[in-house]
Amino acid sequence: MNIQENISLKEYNTFGINVNAKRFVSITSVYQLQQLLKEEKDIFLISGGSNMLLTKDIDTLVVHIDIKGISIDRENHNDIHLAVNAGENWHEFVLWCVSQNYGGLENLSLIPGNVGTCPIQNIGAYGVEVKDTITKVEAVEIETGKLISFSAEECQFGYRNSIFKNEAKGKFVLTSVSFRLTKNNHKLNTSYGAIESELTSKNITNPTIKDISDAVIAIRQSKLPDPKEIGNSGSFFKNPVISKEHFEKLQTSSPNIPSYVISDTEIKVPAGWLIEQSGFKGKRFGDYGVHEKQALVLVNYGNATGKEIYDLAQQIQKTIKDKFDIDLEIEVNIIQ
Repeated sequence: MNIQENISLKEYNTFGINVNAKRFVSITSVYQLQQLLKEEKDIFLISGGSNMLLTKDIDTLVVHIDIKGISIDRENHNDIHLAVNAGENWHEFVLWCVSQNYGGLENLSLIPGNVGTCPIQNIGAYGVEVKDTITKVEAVEIETGKLISFSAEECQFGYRNSIFKNEAKGKFVLTSVSFRLTKNNHKLNTSYGAIESELTSKNITNPTIKDISDAVIAIRQSKLPDPKEIGNSGSFFKNPVISKEHFEKLQTSSPNIPSYVISDTEIKVPAGWLIEQSGFKGKRFGDYGVHEKQALVLVNYGNATGKEIYDLAQQIQKTIKDKFDIDLEIEVNIIQ
């Protein structure tokens, strides 16, 4: 292991924020990680860097999780169980699954980041959440160095949530994720209108998992900026869930407010719509702002600081609260 000093993290976070790590090491195996944890307990983890906003230099040891590899645990005629190491790029893994005709992840195409971080916030898109396919998560406990296995139930998955964002936060390093995917009789999810519209435009009436993956990629590329071109972390805010009574009250002043029914008493409202209605969509403030095509996405046009972007996020939150009486929750992990 080669511990480096004063390393810029600009290339290690999709926002492209230029902060420094006082000390930095890249880990390529579980054994390496366990050896490191014998000497170092105060660490800062970074993987794909896709769900964080860095607002300052990092004084503790930055540990870059770069453990690669995909293996087949077991399979039968209908299903395959894969163990995927944390350092694998998420989108490349999804494309590989599609190429092998393994179904279940196609709706999650083009989500930035690595496999190891996908369970933490239970990534989801277009009617699918990753929890629907996860069977197990393996992690090394920082305090003891032991490799511990979490069943899907033990992960306590919720909407953009898991045990790793709550009581297990900061206690484990996720090293691999196991998935159960289909080999035949795929359960295709085209329930989101955008997917149906994309398939219809291509005259596809009997879609394959590749058709759905291609449709999702086309939709995301039409709305979301490529982090390699414009620094961003995808969706910055969660879609808020409000009471039915609150929603009906909002309808009196905003009759066109879009919604998704969660239950008899709860309604989900698109955060992007709230932000757009508040006048922030496409707004640019120097080197940072809100993306012109998707109001959920805050962007770094080049040399913005993390603090500038976080201040903008707080301004948006206050405006949404004042205008709609809705508490907009940040989805991205703010490092400050």
